[in-house]
Amino acid sequence: MATSREKKPDKREIEDENRRIRTLRLLVDFSMAYLAQTDMPLEEARAVVKGVKKQALLLFPEKEETFDLIYLPRFRRLLKEKYHLH
Repeated sequence: MATSREKKPDKREIEDENRRIRTLRLLVDFSMAYLAQTDMPLEEARAVVKGVKKQALLLFPEKEETFDLIYLPRFRRLLKEKYHLH
């Protein structure tokens, strides 16, 4: 929420953020499906997750904690189920 000293985002900034959100959602959804459906070693799967996180941080710099809270548990759950990890 913007305080009285912060500039309210304009339409272009809002559209840009919405575009980045859609891009991230597509990337995460595609990557989850790819990991679930592709036979690959665990280390390669972890590299895919690392690549998704890298792209997320390019889209949203300084939001690593947010990625770790929202998306990382989904990836961990998928890898745990697929590779029978504890």
